[in-house]
Amino acid sequence: MKLLAALLLLCGAPASAAFKVPGFELVYSYPKETTLSESDLRQAKDVWPEMIDQAKREIDLEEFYCTPRPADALEPTLQALERAGRRGVKIRVILEEILEKASADGIARLLNIPGLELKIADWRALTGAGIVHAKFFVVDRARAYVGSQNLDWRSLNQIHEMGLAIDWPPVVAQAQAVFDHDWRIAGSSVAVAPDNAARPRPADRSARAYLVASPWRYDPPGVGDSERELARLIGEAREEIDAQNLEYLPLTYTHPPRYYPVIDTALRAAAARGVKINLLVSNWTTEEPGVKYLQSLAVLPQISVRVITIPPAKEGPIPFARVAHSKYMVVDGKTLWLGTSNWRGGYLDVSRNLDVIVRDQALAARADAVQRHLWNSPYSAPLDILRTYPKPGR
Repeated sequence: MKLLAALLLLCGAPASAAFKVPGFELVYSYPKETTLSESDLRQAKDVWPEMIDQAKREIDLEEFYCTPRPADALEPTLQALERAGRRGVKIRVILEEILEKASADGIARLLNIPGLELKIADWRALTGAGIVHAKFFVVDRARAYVGSQNLDWRSLNQIHEMGLAIDWPPVVAQAQAVFDHDWRIAGSSVAVAPDNAARPRPADRSARAYLVASPWRYDPPGVGDSERELARLIGEAREEIDAQNLEYLPLTYTHPPRYYPVIDTALRAAAARGVKINLLVSNWTTEEPGVKYLQSLAVLPQISVRVITIPPAKEGPIPFARVAHSKYMVVDGKTLWLGTSNWRGGYLDVSRNLDVIVRDQALAARADAVQRHLWNSPYSAPLDILRTYPKPGR
């Protein structure tokens, strides 16, 4: 029934249509020269400039990095920011310190925008670990965007990505609260003590939609914990989970790595109680040692795993592109979880990420149809539980 509902949503959709439900628009990006277009989903390269051009007072962006390429897909967004600056819109930008050098061209471009304020957040110095991995912005405290797309030309036409344009006031307010909190502490040269209490705040599960963030020790009041909520949603499943993520690896980035059990335990427990799990991951996950954990998961009878490999672009190899980077999950065909977190240690426990949960059957079905499109495409193949995979190129 879920797939039928999603297909009905697709039928008769005009080109360049927007798929919206109250408060949310599903926004897409896909690698050009593939068959992965979605005719009824607008693309981030078009939605971002439109949102920015509507700004009257302020725009706040918190991004992992900023990498433009002349005359490519990020250019309309940067030009929209320049127009906003010239008409007096206050613009604040937070970027992560670990990729400051990679963002040099983007930073130079941003600093030429009139009135723009930029802070480089050294998240490791602030918190002792992790990175600012979030990708979101807020316009006039009235609209927000949260998704897997980085502020990067590749994210807009060379990578499979999913996001949400949001005008649901409670979720916009939560995104703004996270930005305001991070703006206050970004740029500090000394470790900043967390504002939070001794335990993660629970999400407001009574709401139709809500935002959660990580790490919980640095979440502002009113924002629940991503790590706890993802495990709870998996634990809430009764029939089926359809998910797509860049990578699945229950290990931390520490040396030596430690086992990160949160998502792994939740998925195995769901399968044990009879939930069908369909997991799509990128070919980056076939790198050792992560692929062994993925293969052990795929052995379970209730779990199906497929690996996505996007062919190279005609222009030649593009570093850190031609990959499926989306991060979303549909639970029982009714609930959509979509955000910026990869499914491995280091993201939900110590890094800044945002995730949005929406209980809306139409929205969940449409996201599910994207997952099924890729699942059945020539770019995905079943994970071979016995194969020794070669190291993937990035």
